[in-house]
Amino acid sequence: MTRKLFGTDGVRGRANTYPMTAEMALKLGAAAGRFFRRDGGSAHRVVIGKDTRLSGYMLENALTAGLTSTGMNVLLLGPVPTPAVGFLTRSMRADVGVMISASHNPHHDNGIKFFGPDGFKLSDEAEAEIESIVAGEIQLAQSQNIGRAKRIEDGRGRYQEFVKTTFPAGLRLDGIKVVIDCANGAAYKAAPEVLWELGATVVPVGVAPNGTNINDRCGSTHTQTAAEAVVAHGADVGICLDGDADRVMILDETGRVADGDQIMALMAARWAEDGKLRGGALVATVMSNLGLERHLAARGIRLERTAVGDRYVVERMRAGGFNLGGEQSGHIVMTDYATTGDGLIAGLQFLSEMARTGAKASALVRQFETVPQMLKNVRFAEGKRPLEQDSVKAVIEANAARIKGKGRILIRKSGTEPLIRVMAECEDEGMLHQVVDEIVGAVEAAV
Repeated sequence: MTRKLFGTDGVRGRANTYPMTAEMALKLGAAAGRFFRRDGGSAHRVVIGKDTRLSGYMLENALTAGLTSTGMNVLLLGPVPTPAVGFLTRSMRADVGVMISASHNPHHDNGIKFFGPDGFKLSDEAEAEIESIVAGEIQLAQSQNIGRAKRIEDGRGRYQEFVKTTFPAGLRLDGIKVVIDCANGAAYKAAPEVLWELGATVVPVGVAPNGTNINDRCGSTHTQTAAEAVVAHGADVGICLDGDADRVMILDETGRVADGDQIMALMAARWAEDGKLRGGALVATVMSNLGLERHLAARGIRLERTAVGDRYVVERMRAGGFNLGGEQSGHIVMTDYATTGDGLIAGLQFLSEMARTGAKASALVRQFETVPQMLKNVRFAEGKRPLEQDSVKAVIEANAARIKGKGRILIRKSGTEPLIRVMAECEDEGMLHQVVDEIVGAVEAAV
């Protein structure tokens, strides 16, 4: 079955326009409820979390209506990070978990993603089946079996206590000043509280959500705000989360940024030394820098690449028995601890290295020299298929031959936005710019 509603990370779009309408959220809730119902009774439950977007209220209520109409009992968590939903779905023995968030996107976007009873995101096949239920006649529960809704007041606290268990028991963060940028998003309370409870001196940034300022000039996609705070407060390190806190960027004491590749390199080497890296490999996507692959190979660690999207990283990890993976964009997946990317836990792993070694952040954030990489996006109109045009294919093929042996090219359609992403790596920076610009020019001409 093919999927039309679902992209690489659930259903996503501009709030109050298709498919992010209250009507569609109601249908998705009812379809998911029908998909996860095991029998005709009413002893079924779903947990729903959200970030801080204004549209979250609308979608939360619509989902609740749809789910209860098929006999599901709904447990409302309020604003919590995406990984908290994965954790609490398992912890509370729920049949399904739902997160309402568009992650790092602006406030006017929103999304709905589902977790199965094991706390992991649904497979493509499961999402396709839910779509087929949406398109058909949804069987509703009998009136006496309609579900109930209940607000869970301590969901965030349960998650925070779990997160602290992932930090080494013998360590504290005393004497370490941390700027934590929560992007005015889902972790605006959880992250500062966890760091303070572990002993850090906390400088909070992006902790005043108003419904429309999520990811606005803050967070993992705009690290300049946190970098300025690090320098101004003389902080030892900065941690930048995105709107739903499933990704992270680390800043050293000078404000320099380390992306997901650098964080994964540090963790993979450390875990390998401790005998904790299962399968002797790190799982990352095709976007991860060639320098990471070379760095790992020199230490006897394999790099397993997947398609873009943390769900595909997790699928490969589960299939191969690996326990560490992630994306350059900052999704760090540690299946010993979490079922999806967890920016706060990844940040704590970095802080534990600082506390354990006494090293400055600047000594830890630059694990390898990157191969020059360039990424440009080209927006296109609905219905256009620029990558299928012969003129574009010819330019891509010519430049792939030109760069062969010196780097690589990756061109793909975004799974969450109407964008063509043109990425290339090459040790010759001049050639890199020429290759990317030629391909971007061809795509722009086509759209």
